[in-house]
Amino acid sequence: MGVSMDLELRGHRALITGGSRGIGFAAAEALAAEGVAVGLVARDAGGLAKAAGRLADRGVPVATSAADVTDSDALDRAVGEIAAALGGLDLLVANAGGTVGSGNLTSAAPGEFTATFALNAGHAAELIRAALPHLRDAGGGSVVIVSSITGLRPAPRTAYAAAKAAEIQLAATAAQELAADRIRVNAVSPGSIMFPGGSWETFQQGNPGDFATFLATQFPFGRLGRLPEVADVITFLLSPRSEEHTSELQSLR
Repeated sequence: MGVSMDLELRGHRALITGGSRGIGFAAAEALAAEGVAVGLVARDAGGLAKAAGRLADRGVPVATSAADVTDSDALDRAVGEIAAALGGLDLLVANAGGTVGSGNLTSAAPGEFTATFALNAGHAAELIRAALPHLRDAGGGSVVIVSSITGLRPAPRTAYAAAKAAEIQLAATAAQELAADRIRVNAVSPGSIMFPGGSWETFQQGNPGDFATFLATQFPFGRLGRLPEVADVITFLLSPRSEEHTSELQSLR
């Protein structure tokens, strides 16, 4: 018989950006299973309502706030709303991200590079800043920034790669800056993750031959990563059980 691990998270309160779908929602599900109250932030109020409904039977408080995470005032408001609804904050997951435009310098419109940077590393920094008073009031906390394997090595979409590399460095430097407040900061760098409605599913549907070649030549297990695999890593890093681990964890494809 296997031995379960108590991650000591019951009663904690988490805010997750990009929390209505994909990795963000998978993290919310995993945290709720550990007894964590969850607050979801995303742009689409309808998507947030559906996500909250899917969590309704988990027995934990669930709050939502619709906001564009690249708008600092809107993000400040969302953090305040979630903290008020949950009675404070202990945990943050900066998951929102993506590419504005093509992501390549040779085909980018003016402002797309900086917009991509703002959506990824910029929003993660602003989220930590906005939530810092609540984490201090809680006596400390834990933050996970969802970066990408693209931030670790050259890859297509120059702007996205640069922004994800910045998130990894942000986690490392913020961890040093906030250690005195007993706030841990880590980055997770997933590889290619398959989930309904995600970019890889879209690519597979539109380019089945290219996708089959990609799968056969790049993945020894013959499959892409799965959402629960990433969510479990995020949940462990947020937990007190991971406190001895202070460097970023890379979830390689």
